[in-house]
Amino acid sequence: MDCSVLQTQSALTFCMAERPRPNWLASVGRARRGLAMVFGVSAALLSAFVDPSPVKAAALDTGYVQANGLNMYYEVHGAGDPVVVLHGAYMTTDMMLPLVERLAENRKVYVLDLQGHGRTADIDRPIRYESMADDVDAFMAALDLPRADIVGYSMGGGVALQLAIRHPDRIRRMTAAAAGFRKDALYPELHEMFAQMTPQSFSGTPWEKAYKDVAPNPENFETLVEKLLDLDTHIDDWPEADIASIAAPVQVLSGDADVIRPEHSVRLFRLVGGGPVKPYFMEASTDELAILPGTTHLGIMERLDLVVPMVEAFLGKSIPAQ
Repeated sequence: MDCSVLQTQSALTFCMAERPRPNWLASVGRARRGLAMVFGVSAALLSAFVDPSPVKAAALDTGYVQANGLNMYYEVHGAGDPVVVLHGAYMTTDMMLPLVERLAENRKVYVLDLQGHGRTADIDRPIRYESMADDVDAFMAALDLPRADIVGYSMGGGVALQLAIRHPDRIRRMTAAAAGFRKDALYPELHEMFAQMTPQSFSGTPWEKAYKDVAPNPENFETLVEKLLDLDTHIDDWPEADIASIAAPVQVLSGDADVIRPEHSVRLFRLVGGGPVKPYFMEASTDELAILPGTTHLGIMERLDLVVPMVEAFLGKSIPAQ
């Protein structure tokens, strides 16, 4: 059976992969097999596309800012035009470094830990896309960053969409990778899996260790899992009018074997205005659609050799006159 680990917008779906894996995935593989014995091959669980304990690259700057009651951790890498990178669920700034370092070759990259993730302590409120978008707005204000390009992956892609809806002036261009705006973005089977998951499913896994290694309150890992499961089981459909109102050029990026259905990515692309320009259909819109062949949710971040050049080319374009 040829399958792979798929990260949904906040949970991850387990599927045994037979292809060779780098040495750093050995502990991840052991955790998957152990959980598979409990839940079966279609069980939902957490994974990450990089080693949960990578060698940390030197950042240009690190620190914390106050954002809507959060003591939000961030790092700055590289130099040039600004881009803010938003991670997926259960992830940290460390786990985004492969992408960050590539973008930082030509850009000044801001990467941050969202509510309850990594080095950003949780606060007494649910985890929701809307509030995380407001947090990013407050983060940018605190750093005197009036406007930037945004690159969001999975949950971070959903946050980017809400940022564009709620705080449109913050965004120059944005890439929303593996992101959805309504419940049917995901395959129905995934919603069934979410209902079977518990915080105890992740006990003793590498992701629990990664969290406890950097979190200010290591004992709160189960709370993070509970909040993200709550996010996944209370997905609201966002009005299509809100998506259509997004003014910034959007690059919709997903895999053809993603947990986000290709049909949904196409719908998102159409709503933001993507497609050929009328009346002669000989010009492309400012929005872009990229569905990577033979690529899973996890695979998007394993194929940075394809993803980064597309993202850089899109972000590098000028903004058309209104």
